[in-house]
Amino acid sequence: MDMKQARAEHDRARAQLARQAVAFSTGVPVEAVNALTRGTAQAALARQMAMYLAHVAFEMSLARVAQAFGRDRSTVAHACAKIEDLRDDAAFDSSLDDLETSLRSMPDPARLKRLASLGMVGAASECRL
Repeated sequence: MDMKQARAEHDRARAQLARQAVAFSTGVPVEAVNALTRGTAQAALARQMAMYLAHVAFEMSLARVAQAFGRDRSTVAHACAKIEDLRDDAAFDSSLDDLETSLRSMPDPARLKRLASLGMVGAASECRL
């Protein structure tokens, strides 16, 4: 796998993590957030939140977010602008800030793999829920 493919795979994993975090926090089924069609207003908003969080929390470009979500760059730009506007609401802003902080604190899988290959990550990393 070349570097471009590896980065795209990593971006897709980050996008999925953002979708799952938003689905969990909003109560919107992850399948609705993942859907290729607009769906309900709640699902569309959750998807826009996930796109925004992938862009902000993971510092992905709009083009990379678009590719990871299977959308156009202009769709991601619209989602980010809409979420920025909604952040004027203090409660929404606080919730989104909590999600952003949580996503930023997630360990980088590539770093964990490097540590495991060096024997620096032990049995605790192999636990399954």
